[in-house]
Amino acid sequence: MAAKRMTDIQKAQDELIEEFRLFDNWIDRYQYIIDLGKNMPAFPDEWRIEENKVRGCQSQVWLKTRDANGNMAFQAVSDSAIVSGLIAILTRVYSNRDPREIVATPPDFISAIGLDEHLSPTRSNGLNSMIRVIRNAAAERVSDTA
Repeated sequence: MAAKRMTDIQKAQDELIEEFRLFDNWIDRYQYIIDLGKNMPAFPDEWRIEENKVRGCQSQVWLKTRDANGNMAFQAVSDSAIVSGLIAILTRVYSNRDPREIVATPPDFISAIGLDEHLSPTRSNGLNSMIRVIRNAAAERVSDTA
């Protein structure tokens, strides 16, 4: 039996997991997440509309989905430093990926990194809401092309 090809999303998740293993404690991991958020690309003001607002987040979050040569690209912004870092992680994993791959690959990195245990319930709800928006957009794209 041939070995299953590792998807780009799986590779991105594995890289994140390895990066987080470099930190000895959650204070350092939180700081790393915040630092990731500081390097996000600018989010145009015209994208800050109700249609792009993510429901279920304690913070203000806008997420824009775009076509990127057949793949899906995501760009987002938040008024919270930690949520901006979570956005950076999500866009790193999911942006510029094939929508079928997004739908087919579960977000295993969340538990592998420990985000499911170390985020507050409201931050965890927000993270899950952002993932749901991304995966639903991908599922819609897949069904539109089927």
